[in-house]
Amino acid sequence: MKKETYELIFQKVQILPGGVRIVQAVGKVLTYTAALVYLMAVGRKVYCREKEAAALLTAVPAVSFLLVSAFRKYYNAKRPYELYGFVPLIKKETKGKSFPSRHVFSIFVIGSSVIWFYPAAGALVCLSGCLLAAIRVVTGVHFPKDVLAGALAGILCGCIAGELYYLLV
Repeated sequence: MKKETYELIFQKVQILPGGVRIVQAVGKVLTYTAALVYLMAVGRKVYCREKEAAALLTAVPAVSFLLVSAFRKYYNAKRPYELYGFVPLIKKETKGKSFPSRHVFSIFVIGSSVIWFYPAAGALVCLSGCLLAAIRVVTGVHFPKDVLAGALAGILCGCIAGELYYLLV
């Protein structure tokens, strides 16, 4: 996206009464809700003594999160606000490490891992991920390619978790 597109979006959000706060709050609620769903899914598997499922629900997202973090540090893509010189709608001072979006990756790896065991919860988390991806772009902290790559990587890792589970059980 171009600088002008971000500026136009910012204007539309800022015109709405409380628009910036609403967008920020929705992003936080989606992030924390996904984390809660994840903890509940893992906790349920532990409670039900389904050790393999609990291990995969823990290991695959954790390892893939570390791999994505390492790739981001190595690739070190600039963020829109760095490239275009504007202040994002979400307070953010991070330099680089924009590709792929780790927030979007995380919500999709959670949803795509949980969906194998709790389809409704996993699907809702993935749907929430679509909204979170839009928020990360609208607020100027990511480019569309960053969130798309994060979503695809998260879905791929979640599919790997499910396939590993069915291979091991």
